[in-house]
Amino acid sequence: MQKTSDINVVETRALPSPAELLTEIPKTEAQADFVTRSRREIHRLIFTDDKRFLLIIGPCSIHDLEAGRDYARRLAALSREVSDRVMIVMRVYFEKPRTTVGWKGLIMDPHLDGSHDIATGLRLGRRFLRDVLDLGLPTATEFLDPITPQYVADLVCWGAIGARTTESQTHRQMASGLSMPIGFKNSTDGTFTAAVNAIKAAGQPQTFLGINLEGSASAIVTRGNPDCHVVLRGGAAGPNYSTGHILQTEQLLAKAGLPKSILVDCSHDNSAKKPELQPDVLQALLSQITDGNASIMGAMIESNLGAGNQPFPQPKEKLRYGVSITDGCIDWPTTEKLVRDLHSGLAPRFR
Repeated sequence: MQKTSDINVVETRALPSPAELLTEIPKTEAQADFVTRSRREIHRLIFTDDKRFLLIIGPCSIHDLEAGRDYARRLAALSREVSDRVMIVMRVYFEKPRTTVGWKGLIMDPHLDGSHDIATGLRLGRRFLRDVLDLGLPTATEFLDPITPQYVADLVCWGAIGARTTESQTHRQMASGLSMPIGFKNSTDGTFTAAVNAIKAAGQPQTFLGINLEGSASAIVTRGNPDCHVVLRGGAAGPNYSTGHILQTEQLLAKAGLPKSILVDCSHDNSAKKPELQPDVLQALLSQITDGNASIMGAMIESNLGAGNQPFPQPKEKLRYGVSITDGCIDWPTTEKLVRDLHSGLAPRFR
């Protein structure tokens, strides 16, 4: 009989089921309690009159676990300094969307060699998330593949749906069943409508195809996720964090019957993809807050031990320690100054 399926499939590799991996690398009771508390705190910052500022900060992606842990230890200490006004959540991004091709992240290619050892990537991801939580740092990640959350979402405190996937029905359905607050980014063209529609869709009950903890194909039925909000990241037309853009977003959210709660991504098109401009974006947000804006509740910053980024692929032994292999980041000294300046700048909000 003529073959009509899997014509372009070279290999099918079995993975452990989510249940098997969660048993092999379990979360502790303390970690579970911390994740639950952190999610509740993030909810309060997004949706109530809690005046603290939500700062989601960290490497564009995790590719070197040793450097990632080094960064996390420093960030945990800094977080304790500013916790009365700023809630710091660390970016722990394991999946990277690509415009065409490229490294897809630690889960998909943990050895950075094109071997795509996903089983090892999932194990490394769970262990790294546990390490970060043990430092007292809440975790944030972008959910890209709809199967990945079954393996790691129990250790994630805040999640993002990226600009490329905000319009995706698959990702809106997935978000409706996730257990943490989710930020939907505006579309790559800079418009907000898709993100607002995504928030509305993810807040509703959904039924869709997925896998259960045993790895079996299943119809997943959700009740909807009430903790979704918009993330402004700029677009093809330029930045979208100005007073006018914020006002326009507020109006669009109000018209949709959604809370006026806005998080601004200081990277990507909001800083013209120049990481060194991120502090300027944050300062502009602080100025709006000082002038009385109450809808800007947080920001996102791409930060690492070293500044900028480095070409990849290249031999692993030639990679510079603590420097991104995806988007460029600000370095650690700049990060410390930015966080402390943010803490000082928020003082008027607490008077």
